[in-house]
Amino acid sequence: MKFKFLIAIAALTICAQGVMAQPKSRIQAQAAAEKKAETSLSERAKAQYTAQMPAPSDVVWKRDIYRTLDMTKEKNAALYYPVEPLGDRVNLFTLIIRLVADGKVPAYEYRSDGNELFTEANKYKVKDMLEKFYIYYEEKDGHLTINDSDIPSGEVLSYFIKESSFYDQRTATYTTRVTAICPVLHRSGDFGSDVTKYPMFWLNYDEISPYLGMTPLMTSSYNNVSNMSVDDYFVRSLYEGDIYKTANLQNKLLAQYCPTDTAMKAEQQRIEKELVTFENKLWGIEEPDTTTATTPDKKEEKKMAVRRTTSRISKEESGVKAEKKPAEKANAEKSPSVRSSRQRGASPSSSSAASGQTLSVRRQRR
Repeated sequence: MKFKFLIAIAALTICAQGVMAQPKSRIQAQAAAEKKAETSLSERAKAQYTAQMPAPSDVVWKRDIYRTLDMTKEKNAALYYPVEPLGDRVNLFTLIIRLVADGKVPAYEYRSDGNELFTEANKYKVKDMLEKFYIYYEEKDGHLTINDSDIPSGEVLSYFIKESSFYDQRTATYTTRVTAICPVLHRSGDFGSDVTKYPMFWLNYDEISPYLGMTPLMTSSYNNVSNMSVDDYFVRSLYEGDIYKTANLQNKLLAQYCPTDTAMKAEQQRIEKELVTFENKLWGIEEPDTTTATTPDKKEEKKMAVRRTTSRISKEESGVKAEKKPAEKANAEKSPSVRSSRQRGASPSSSSAASGQTLSVRRQRR
């Protein structure tokens, strides 16, 4: 019995020594994994806070559009302000950089071709990304901390987003949703030279949308209530963005085959019209005939032209009627009686009177 007790004590001692003999790196990794599990959202929470569902993979039609969102435009200002955190209000980039630094969402490298690639091999190491764009951070116990004053949210003046418009034949629905987002730094040179744009990294919108759904957003200067989330803002397409690329076989930007700004604008309008036309044809909506359709101004001009034409015709008709009487006189003067009276130097009435006098004179003589 005593021998068994000693064996049990020895076994416990060996186990304790094995636990204490674990390397420091493994302990730190375990602590980081536990912390990540505490801070990350569960699958149930992700489904609760996101406003859009993942796109199905077996759709019959899809069109991918890349847009640039200018933060200086009024419709996009809700994503930019406040530049520095104000209470519980933060702008989009501050939220993104905190999520990336905490390891809650992965950042994917911006490739030279501009396309997004959400693979494990293309994931950014957070430290490498922060050092690449000169963002200062502090590391303590494997956790990265970035002060609010060191977050360059004021320099992120635009975003690249990828939209996917698709028709789902199973539910007979046409949907447009954001699938990727990329913050773009705008930095000038040391001597105040031209501003250079630096696309930072791509984010998979499906991975970040649950956190966007928990972030309130104020979208109006008139009503200061934060009555929607950042996710609602993107799902409802409240932003304003210009097309700079579409998914095409040659992977060309619009700028590569549009030589002028006018050509670029025309191409953007053509693509926008294609999307609207496709959706209208799905529901049997007839496109308006632009050749015959007139604006209110053109309709008014048409009415004025008809009025001018009518007044001109009426004037011409009145002129013709006024000229009929002189013409009738001319015809009357051309009659034999009028011509004979003119030859005798008297009017028709005077000639008849004169002939009457002559007859009476002749009768008296007889």
